[in-house]
Amino acid sequence: MFGNLLALRNVRRSARDYLVYVLTMTFVVSLMFAFNSIIFSKDLQKMYEMAAIMAAMIGIATFFIVLIVAWLINYMVRFMLEKRSREFGIYLLIGMNKKEVSGLYMKENLLLGVCSFVIGLGLGMLLQQVLLVVLYSVIQVELRPHLEFNGYCFLMTVCCFAGCYLLALFRCSRKFRKMNIHDLMRENQKNEELKEKNEKIKRLLLPFSILFIFAFGVWILSGNIQSPGEAAVFLTGLFITMYVFYTGLSAWIICYVKKKGNAVYRGQNLFLLRQFASKLKTMRFTMGTLTVLFMVAFLGCSVALMFTDWQNQVLEMKFPFDVQVNSQNPEYDFAKELDIVGEEAGVKDSCVYRIYENHTNTMNTWLYTHLRYFGDEYRREDGTPDEKKIRKGSDDDAYCRYDTYMGLSDYNHLRKMLGYSTETLGKNEYILQMKQRVYKETGDFTDDVKLQDRGETLTCRKICTESFSQDGHNGGDYIIVVPDERIQQMTPYYSELAVSVKKKVPDNLQNKLDDLSDKHDYAGHTYMEEDDDNVCYGTDTIVTYAAVNLVRENASAEVRYMMSCITFPCMYIGLVFLCIALTVLSVQQLSDSAKYRFRYQVLSKIGLGRREIQQTVFRQLSGYYLCPAILSAVISGIIAVYMGAGFNFYTGVSTPVLQYFAISFALFFGVYVVYFGATYVGFIRNIEE
Repeated sequence: MFGNLLALRNVRRSARDYLVYVLTMTFVVSLMFAFNSIIFSKDLQKMYEMAAIMAAMIGIATFFIVLIVAWLINYMVRFMLEKRSREFGIYLLIGMNKKEVSGLYMKENLLLGVCSFVIGLGLGMLLQQVLLVVLYSVIQVELRPHLEFNGYCFLMTVCCFAGCYLLALFRCSRKFRKMNIHDLMRENQKNEELKEKNEKIKRLLLPFSILFIFAFGVWILSGNIQSPGEAAVFLTGLFITMYVFYTGLSAWIICYVKKKGNAVYRGQNLFLLRQFASKLKTMRFTMGTLTVLFMVAFLGCSVALMFTDWQNQVLEMKFPFDVQVNSQNPEYDFAKELDIVGEEAGVKDSCVYRIYENHTNTMNTWLYTHLRYFGDEYRREDGTPDEKKIRKGSDDDAYCRYDTYMGLSDYNHLRKMLGYSTETLGKNEYILQMKQRVYKETGDFTDDVKLQDRGETLTCRKICTESFSQDGHNGGDYIIVVPDERIQQMTPYYSELAVSVKKKVPDNLQNKLDDLSDKHDYAGHTYMEEDDDNVCYGTDTIVTYAAVNLVRENASAEVRYMMSCITFPCMYIGLVFLCIALTVLSVQQLSDSAKYRFRYQVLSKIGLGRREIQQTVFRQLSGYYLCPAILSAVISGIIAVYMGAGFNFYTGVSTPVLQYFAISFALFFGVYVVYFGATYVGFIRNIEE
């Protein structure tokens, strides 16, 4: 009975002393439950066959989060044991045995964990609704608000959280049993036993770390990644650098103080420098780990913003027509498809047309040998095109075997359907319709391309870059538009149907069109091996979507859901990692505030006023908080700029590359300020008590 009352009293005290930790664990539980609910959501499973992908991505994110949560709990349990070791030593002195003291400590932590879990579960049910509202708004589906409590979701959350807690308590209990009264009484003084050895040598690690980070930035931003092996070596070195940086910084500060540098005796600098150096020396591994967590948080948010921008800027351009259908049979009339579309959504306008070829691949050759997407794959050693490889085509079917053509009348009909102006052509002229993303890379290259048809040279009248469904339907990346009298002399390649509908299409229209397609009897045309020559998907990468049947509303919702499978887990990881890292920073400082109380009392007695002491505390906490944040911001900023530049180049997104990281930094800086403010207020209160 006495043990239970003592445990309850200690829990109330611990909850006050480690409030930031308790709140963070509550928040982590709520996030874990909310995201796990997406995995088991019956509504999402009914709507999307790909619901398993979201479940897998969140499951992977949860795995890494569980690892970090386990590290946090283990760290905090050991940390609290060290801070209260003198108290436990006194318990042993007054007659309690080790088993009773160990059991008391485990009860306290279990009570803290249970309280965090119960409150977090309640918040998680509310956060679940917020998360579902955001997800449904992203995929543009109407949501009917309702509480959903899934037993499997609850069990998964309990197992993840309880597993982390019990493992940490078990390890701590084993350590506790090996300690005696002397060890317990001395445990909280170990960090004060600083050994300053070889500091002059260790300080060289600081410039070495800075030089390595600079070299890494130059290497990655200049595009010198030649192989996965090189990337692995550099990333491994970068990971090690984030840890040795703090050893070098601590040693450099110690040497600077010993040399009596110019800034040492200005104001309270001597006090702050010694405090900061000792903290870095005893926490260098922890500070390195926090830097890694901050970096992952920044990059996770940056990646989520990249894919969000793709949805906002590029997705609508991907599917300009309400419905579009492809057939490898150049004579197919699409009567069945038109009947289905008419029954389901009504036909406002439609166009059945052909894509042609004239057994030339002049345009393909230039693109294969000039686009960065292909590199030197289709060039010989002397830089000339490798015609044999080009005729064979690429493994990923970027382009058809021959250049793709379209008649002017069909082109103008499609432009009218999309609300574009019509075009005219002379007898020997052509229009090059191509993706804006590709045009940004190539510019006007038509003077270098000599298109010929039946011995006549064609000249380019105009390059158009409006959205035109060029991921395999109207060519891959491009289509060449020529006068109707010229197209009639060419060979039909494959056929297409484009439809404008009268009303909202049902969710299953694309599936109904897919049911008409069969590989062996595809759209009334027996599938032949040579039909592979007619298949092309363009050079989009990172985010690609190609299908025989495209229904804009169905495909857009599907792609938005796929994007959410990336953005939601990235934000989930980023937010949890950030909160965990900030929790460690806050708890460390608040727990040490009792030790700092005496030091600040000494400063007060030698003449510092209350305002000056508060300014000194602010500077102390700022240095401690900003050090890992700045280092992680520099490294993650370099990586985010590189990733953003590549993402924009290969997807066509036009957002400035620094914007992804800038927004990430601003979002997480807001969370940072909250934790810093709470720590500062708590620290001042503790030293003034």
